[in-house]
Amino acid sequence: MPPVRHPAVAASLRQWHAMIAARDLSALPALLHAEAVFRSPMAHKPYPGRDAVVLILNTVLGVFENFTYHRELLADDGLSVVLEFSAQVNGKDLKGIDLVRFDETGLIREFEVMVRPLSGLQALGDEMGRRVGDKLPALAAADAARRTGASRTGG
Repeated sequence: MPPVRHPAVAASLRQWHAMIAARDLSALPALLHAEAVFRSPMAHKPYPGRDAVVLILNTVLGVFENFTYHRELLADDGLSVVLEFSAQVNGKDLKGIDLVRFDETGLIREFEVMVRPLSGLQALGDEMGRRVGDKLPALAAADAARRTGASRTGG
């Protein structure tokens, strides 16, 4: 029996694809859990927090040219999907996948990206570094402070 997509995940994916088609991620924060994590193909450590995920995904949408999703694969749990895509960055072709894990309410908990070939990944990393490299450490620090404050207050 094939996996069945959780209804809240289905609704969130419809909204995600509509935002991508419109090239407008202004509604993205509402799709992200406060403790969402972005896992980059260029970094060893994940980028935690809704603000970091919003910044990265908004930026990458502006970096990608001719971005197209090709396939969608669903995990057995109904809460995780793999979205296969292609794009170009500064004249370099690339293929990749977005591994997206949702919670039962349809909020994105984890967004991981894998990209090939190396030339496309390098072009993506170079351009993302130019656009957001100086902003990410401050977002990580703010998220860590938020988490520390929440654990002290019990929330």
